[in-house]
Amino acid sequence: MKRWMEKPRLLGVAFLVVVVTSLIGGLFDTAAGSGNISNVLVSVAGHVTLARVSILGGVANSVGIIILAVLLYVVLRSQNKTIALVALGFWFAEAVFYAVMQLGAGSLIPLSQGFIGAGSPAGSFYQTLGVFLYDGVYKLGLSIHMWFYCLGGVLWYSLFYTSRSIPRALSVFGIAAVLVGTLGIVFTLLGFDVPIYAYLPIGVFEILTGFWLALRGIPERSLVEVSV
Repeated sequence: MKRWMEKPRLLGVAFLVVVVTSLIGGLFDTAAGSGNISNVLVSVAGHVTLARVSILGGVANSVGIIILAVLLYVVLRSQNKTIALVALGFWFAEAVFYAVMQLGAGSLIPLSQGFIGAGSPAGSFYQTLGVFLYDGVYKLGLSIHMWFYCLGGVLWYSLFYTSRSIPRALSVFGIAAVLVGTLGIVFTLLGFDVPIYAYLPIGVFEILTGFWLALRGIPERSLVEVSV
């Protein structure tokens, strides 16, 4: 008779929770709109509630990332404890930078309100500070957070592959998705515009893996130690 472990099921739930909180956190992009920094400030001032909800989702996502990383470590450390520990560190760094992003997003709210209250002056310190908070903290923080996610993801999903705890085809898909994501982040940090489509496979992998683990768990025989 197969014995199913509870921790892998919790791991699957954690994957799904992180997906949901990530989507909520991403609502700040909707609140900020598009265009130059003046347009961003006007948009944030007009969507304060949405911005606050997205920040709350972002904070929850940071906590979720830490919980997910710890569960991954507990479930996969028997495959290779060193690799699992390094991956854990990468995802802790990811959580930190995602939290830093929320500082930038939250600071834009009072700044945007002050900008509107001052009559939306052109060429003022509002735009200068807005660029720093939006581009230098929020956007750059997003890129660095994704960098650490991809580095940790390659390691975690490689351990998934060696453990056969999820179908190997799904593990390969996850590894490929984060490698594409890593390339996208490199180009982003070099100043190129990378479409969101480059990162969508990562979300698909997390959803599929989350449901697989939550519904099926992992047989104990799939987690035997294969390396030291």
